[in-house]
Amino acid sequence: MVRSDPLAGARGCRGGRSSFSVGAGGRSGAEITSLRCQTSGKTRCRVMFPPKPRVGPTRHCPPPARKTASPQISLFILLSLLLPRQSRLKSQIEEVIDMELLKQEADHGALDVSHLSTYILSMMTMLCAPIRDEEVQKLESITDPVQLLREIFHVLGLMKMDMVNFTIQSIRPHLQEHSIQYERAKFQELLQRMPNFLDHTTKWLSQAAAEVKAPPPPSYDPPDQISTSPADETMKDNPIISPSMVLNQGYLNLLHWDPNNEEFPETVMMDRTRLQEIQCQLNQLTILASVLLVANSYCGPKLLGSPQFVDKLKQIIKVLLEGNQSKVNEALLSISDQVLQEIQQALADLNLPALSKENVASLSGQIHSVAKEDNCVRSIIDQRIRLFLKCCLIRGVQSSLRDLPGGITPIEDELAEIGQRFSCLIHHNQQVFGPYYAGILKKVLFPPQESKASVDSI
Repeated sequence: MVRSDPLAGARGCRGGRSSFSVGAGGRSGAEITSLRCQTSGKTRCRVMFPPKPRVGPTRHCPPPARKTASPQISLFILLSLLLPRQSRLKSQIEEVIDMELLKQEADHGALDVSHLSTYILSMMTMLCAPIRDEEVQKLESITDPVQLLREIFHVLGLMKMDMVNFTIQSIRPHLQEHSIQYERAKFQELLQRMPNFLDHTTKWLSQAAAEVKAPPPPSYDPPDQISTSPADETMKDNPIISPSMVLNQGYLNLLHWDPNNEEFPETVMMDRTRLQEIQCQLNQLTILASVLLVANSYCGPKLLGSPQFVDKLKQIIKVLLEGNQSKVNEALLSISDQVLQEIQQALADLNLPALSKENVASLSGQIHSVAKEDNCVRSIIDQRIRLFLKCCLIRGVQSSLRDLPGGITPIEDELAEIGQRFSCLIHHNQQVFGPYYAGILKKVLFPPQESKASVDSI
């Protein structure tokens, strides 16, 4: 039996060929070419429309390409969503969306857009991720062909992005392993040409080891809002100095590196720009948390118990700090005025007494003093943030968030993001340069008579 479906093309079929004209039921003058496949023995047919008579000059004018551009783009995107092993489905799609046949049908006004759209939607339902099921189902209710094609392209673009993300996620471990081996090999080439290339790294780790061995400095008496973290007691009660502790201390020191100091460690040189960005963000978060802590001491219990008010103050301070990154003193002047205005307005809304002139002057002065790096509140917040980042390197971000030190809870979300970035950056650096760090720390931590002592894994 001869198949007469014009969308069922005869790609890949060879064999006997016969031609005959379409009868009364078909388009006048059309010719059907039947093809018999040598492998399957099935006979398929293709409608060959004769060219339309032209009026006017006989100059050849090709039809506009936009008539078949939509199916061609859809075909390209659908094929890009297939996995290499789905060769059978690929052949099926290419057979149905036969561009040569669709072009002929479009030129003669016989293209069945509804049938083609239905097939494309069925393929999208089969190939899309579960998160796109609802969006594909909505396309079935669109009746306007132009709107339908527009939405099909939109959803196909989302499906294409899903496939790209899936591919990246699948090959990420292989890329990371290749990157580690590549960076280590290139660094070894530099080290062979310049034997003293690790001098700055050795000095950096030696300074970190001295800081770890030294007794902790006297801490500030924390205000009532800052509680002692259990991680503090763990650090104090653990006198054993390990290479990992020294290395973590060295990484934390990079976040307070003097930009004028050119003795930056060679092994972290490729990450210097990223570390400077993290350092800048941490400085802003330190000032933000310090101002919030000072302001909270004047707000009263009712305002402190309002998350909306605290979040509003936080957003105002963040905006003013981001607009004056290089001029902290000027930013704090604006912040002081705005914070006082918000506190007074909130107290008036709650029918509470306004701040006295003495409290206004005291609050304004304390906010201005946050600009000094040796400010008591700022130093406490800085210590808490450094402790959080150290815990991120040891225990992970999520575990550290459960034991967050007091005073920095209002910036928990920002710290979680920075902690994740910092941990990933440091973890990659350890994997690349771990063998070099082990050799240096072995000489720094152990005396010559214990040179054969083993260094724990880094």
